[in-house]
Amino acid sequence: MTSPVTTPASAPASVPATAPAPTPSPRTPRKSARSRELGAAGALMTPFFILLVTVFLIPVATAVWLSFFSDDQPGLGFGPERTVFVGLRSYTAVLTDPTFLSGLGTVVLYCVIYIPLMVIGALALALLLDSGVVRLRSWAQLGLFLPHAVPGIIAAVIWLYLYTPGLSPVIDLLGKADITINFLGVHTVVPSIVNIALWSNLGYNMVVFYAALQAVPREVIEASVVDGAGPVRTALQIKTPLVRSSVVMVAMFTLIFALQLFTEPMLLSQATPMISSRFSPSMYIYDAAFTRNNYGLAAAASVVLLVCTIALSYGVTRWTNRANAPEEEAR
Repeated sequence: MTSPVTTPASAPASVPATAPAPTPSPRTPRKSARSRELGAAGALMTPFFILLVTVFLIPVATAVWLSFFSDDQPGLGFGPERTVFVGLRSYTAVLTDPTFLSGLGTVVLYCVIYIPLMVIGALALALLLDSGVVRLRSWAQLGLFLPHAVPGIIAAVIWLYLYTPGLSPVIDLLGKADITINFLGVHTVVPSIVNIALWSNLGYNMVVFYAALQAVPREVIEASVVDGAGPVRTALQIKTPLVRSSVVMVAMFTLIFALQLFTEPMLLSQATPMISSRFSPSMYIYDAAFTRNNYGLAAAASVVLLVCTIALSYGVTRWTNRANAPEEEAR
């Protein structure tokens, strides 16, 4: 009986002496491009962060630190001054000071008058220029923008001359018409300050709105005209909603600058007793720091004003986002 013949198993393939070089990963170019983008973004954002830290964060941290300290004189006021930790005493003094609260009320009144007039007036001028009704549009823009090029101090001095009886040609002209008005009286001093701010900043905000209107697609405006919309309806129902983001931006920046009211009342205070040294929160801070030499109180008032500004700005942003949410969902 013969045994079956078995064939030997095939020999394994020989391993080459050198392994082939690994192929580059397809993700390597993406990583390098991503790193280049991050590097470019970091290089472009570095100057901004340097300015943010230097101009904003360090001063804010310094003000917060100073607000917890005060210079006291022991020994019935005859000893040397020393800096002591007082906690929240400066904040309590600020929030219970009637002059600071009165200044906040004055600024609130100023904002209620100034912000609507600024936003509506600048938007109306921009819509008027965009409609093509005004001739010599470039010269009109230049004439409206020129007051903004005048420094705020110079503008306040000009209007102080126009508000002063015996010097103002405006008051003399009104007197000839048997109209007597005191622009710096108790009931007119805030509107007079609003007038100076409008004269200085209306043209600048008008340019912002006009630039936004230039980005509106002309096809949309032509379609509204074909549908029978007149100039007023086109301006209010077509153009204005399309530049809503610019309106919100201008309103927010106007609010922030209005809360810092300082230059106009500081100069006008030289001509009227209706403007005290603590007329606005910014003037209160200046008086506390450089007249009373109470830097802890001034720092606390600065922090309170900063918190109010941030809270109001956040409120405007939240209200705007909620107002825009139904329209975005409808789209």
